[in-house]
Amino acid sequence: MTATMRAAVIQNPGKDFTIDIIEKPKPQPANDEILVRLQMTGICHSDLSLMMQEWTGFRTQMQTVGHEGAGVVEAIGKDVTGWHIGDKAGVKPISYVCHTCESCIKGREQHCPEARFTGITMEGTYQQYIAVPAIYATRIPEGVDLDQAAPVMCSGTTSYAALRKSGIRAGDWVVVLGGGGGLGHFAVQIAKAMGARVIAVDSGAAKKDLCMSLGAFEFIDIASSTDPVERTMAITGGGAHAVIVASAHPASYASAPNFLRIGGTVVCVAMPPTNKANVGGDPNDLIAKNITIKATMVGTLGDTAEVLDLCAQGLVKPVVTTYPLDQLPHAIQLLKDGKVVGRAVVDLWA
Repeated sequence: MTATMRAAVIQNPGKDFTIDIIEKPKPQPANDEILVRLQMTGICHSDLSLMMQEWTGFRTQMQTVGHEGAGVVEAIGKDVTGWHIGDKAGVKPISYVCHTCESCIKGREQHCPEARFTGITMEGTYQQYIAVPAIYATRIPEGVDLDQAAPVMCSGTTSYAALRKSGIRAGDWVVVLGGGGGLGHFAVQIAKAMGARVIAVDSGAAKKDLCMSLGAFEFIDIASSTDPVERTMAITGGGAHAVIVASAHPASYASAPNFLRIGGTVVCVAMPPTNKANVGGDPNDLIAKNITIKATMVGTLGDTAEVLDLCAQGLVKPVVTTYPLDQLPHAIQLLKDGKVVGRAVVDLWA
């Protein structure tokens, strides 16, 4: 085994951050951990926010971020059971929870006070190896390739959890704001799999083609449509039953309730910079339409397993563009410029 690995590290965190590819020591698993040889990592918009320090109360303590990892188990701690060398394993935004607190017991383990956050309180997945607690690692089923599994760890899981929280039923209308992005393209597919009729809202021909190919009923281009809300009302006969906010742009949050019919639900998913966005406007308008506003942060271990099962069945197919590790900084810049369609994924060994 080699003693070092390649990794992407942040330099000068903030709006002028840079990323260097360096050699660093390869981790070794603790007694309760598995060592995963990461093949793929997704690039999430929250990685960009962490590197730019856009969240004042949520700062990474690590030089290496990333939380959508997929690879193969290379070594196992002496106390680990149930995992074997060669198993396919996924690394999620949360790598450990206690399983005993109120949040864990009630199925909200992502809010466990003992949670360890990948790329924030422990090293992230922008590196070739990672040691993680075995108890909360994700098993990747047969039939799901590693480049497909990686973005499920965060964006797929988060979109699934948001749609479950929305309460939609078969035949309902769902608007996905940011439908052509990493989160949004999962939401389009999962809502479709749930039997909903989906209107994707985004901009550009490439994102339109993507959303329509994934089963959207309609695509509204915010760059060319004079009134996306009015068009939604006409298509749906009164508004959507749910809006999934998969875009962190303040305008998405400001407009989200306007797309809803009476009794509809907004689910806040994408995380904008601190104090830069608000959901809707006058509370009287929300009251008059009996609007419900909910939020979700990633998802549970079970949510991830269920999305992977949808992928294995062919009902959900992550749409990815793959970059070699040396081009990770370029891929980050494309994300920053809003030019990524679907999800950017990095092959850490290419």
